[in-house]
Amino acid sequence: MTAALPLAGVRVLDIGVLIAGPFAATMLGDFGAEVIKVEQPGVGDALRGTPRDGKAARSSNWLVEGRNKKSVTLNLRVAAGQDILRELVQVSDVLIENFTPGTLERWNLGWEDLRKINPRLIMVRVSGYGQTGPYSKNARATTGSHSAFPATCTRPGSRTAFRCVPPSRPPITIPAHSRRWRPCSRSTSATHRTAAARDR
Repeated sequence: MTAALPLAGVRVLDIGVLIAGPFAATMLGDFGAEVIKVEQPGVGDALRGTPRDGKAARSSNWLVEGRNKKSVTLNLRVAAGQDILRELVQVSDVLIENFTPGTLERWNLGWEDLRKINPRLIMVRVSGYGQTGPYSKNARATTGSHSAFPATCTRPGSRTAFRCVPPSRPPITIPAHSRRWRPCSRSTSATHRTAAARDR
C-alpha cells in the first residue's frame, strides 16, 4: 500500500504568472497538494508561450511548471472573476501570488480582505523587493523576478557576488532560471512551516 503524500488534502490556489511564485505551487503539488492554477482567459499563463518543443508544439517550460495543476481561467480584473476567486479562497488552504505589490489590494483581494473570508488561509507573496519600501512597486522585479535578483546579486560591491568570486575579479551573473526558482524553494519551505505551526 502506497503511503499518502505529506500534503494530501491541502488545496493551493496559484494565481501568479511565469516562474517566481507559481513554481512554489508546483513543488507543493509534488508533495501531494491539490493545486488550482488560475490563468488569464484567452491567453493563459505567459509561460505557455515560451520556447516550444518543435515536435510537441508545446512549451517545455510549461510542461515542467504546469505539472500537478488543475487549470481554470478567471479574469481577476473584473468583479465576476474576483467573486469566484473569493469562493475558491473559502475552501482553500494556501494562495500564492506574485503580482506587483498593491495590485491585489486594488482588486479588494489583499491579505486583509481574504483573511476575513478564510482566517486559516496561508498567503504566499513573492516579489523582487518585498511588499513595502522604495523599490516594491518595480513591476519588472515581481512576476519573474527578472531585475531584482540580478541587481542584488551581481552589482559591484555586492557581498553575494564576493562570496562567488575573489574581490579582485568582477562579479558573476547567477543564471536566470536560478534567480527565479530560488524564491520558490524558500516559499515552499516557508509554507510547510507555516502550515505545521497553524495546525498545531
